[in-house]
Amino acid sequence: MAIFGFGRKDKPATPADPPAEPATERPRGILDRLRAGLAKTAQVLKTDVRDLFKREGRLVDEPFLEELRAALIRTDMGPAAAEAIVADVRERLRARVVDPDVVLDSIRTQLLARLAPAEAGLKVAATGPTVILVTGVNGSGKTTSIAKLARRFTRDGKRVVLGAGDTFRAAAVEQLALWAGRLGAEIVRGEPNCDPASVAHRTVARAVEGGFDVCIVDTAGRLQTQSNLMQELGKIRRVIAKQIPDAPHETLLVIDATAGQNALSQAKGFKEAAGCTGIVLAKLDGSARGGVIVPVAEQFGLPVKFVGVGESADDLEAFDPGAFLAALLEGALADGG
Repeated sequence: MAIFGFGRKDKPATPADPPAEPATERPRGILDRLRAGLAKTAQVLKTDVRDLFKREGRLVDEPFLEELRAALIRTDMGPAAAEAIVADVRERLRARVVDPDVVLDSIRTQLLARLAPAEAGLKVAATGPTVILVTGVNGSGKTTSIAKLARRFTRDGKRVVLGAGDTFRAAAVEQLALWAGRLGAEIVRGEPNCDPASVAHRTVARAVEGGFDVCIVDTAGRLQTQSNLMQELGKIRRVIAKQIPDAPHETLLVIDATAGQNALSQAKGFKEAAGCTGIVLAKLDGSARGGVIVPVAEQFGLPVKFVGVGESADDLEAFDPGAFLAALLEGALADGG
């Protein structure tokens, strides 16, 4: 297989091509990347929360608390987290002058309590290839997230084979093949519209016989309400487990950060049908709704494994609750506290 460098211009771009590497230098540190990815969500808090403190000497009363609740919900962190923050502020400051530091501290404390249990790394196989099954609806950023995940492994010197299991979308297969070439990964593909489980079977078989370190299998993008297609995920898992009993070692659900509260129904459906073990929050760079990570992690007990903070192959960060909240809340009251 030919290996294409990220900056190579050997062939004209096609609609299925992965995004080109940006010309400008990207933020390098995880906090800087998260700041960039969460800029729009942070701006919601910065603008809305700051506005709550513009009136000097304002008291913490029910109108104030309602405004605070509305500002928090606009970030899609969910009503449970918003209500917990409001209740904490009410208890600590009721009938007192609004203290921005206390409000911000309450937001940080309540969200960290909900996100900290979700911190977890990837499970890897004790011996043989680690098999990762990737699921998600069409348009969630699934294919690009697979490429970013593969990049993390190849960057660490791991040999990676990809399975193009989204056989019903030729563009998805072609895009994954292009990414595989760029990353130096091998790819297994089938005929258009063939059984995705057969692709999964051949991919895992290739990983075992070829001595690969990591096997990442794509699945057909589907709506979580399509029960016949969701059942197909169970078939894929069974096919994989026949070759490696404890595989797939991870089943990751890619969620589009712009999906807002619809991400909750996606998480519910996929966890039940596919036995998801973790979340990849994609497209965080283009969303003002990054707070949705809170109810997903809290309600379904799914650890957030990674967040996508840009379009390049390196823009996938391991999830760190502390860094996430620092990027979200840092400067929320700047120029207005």
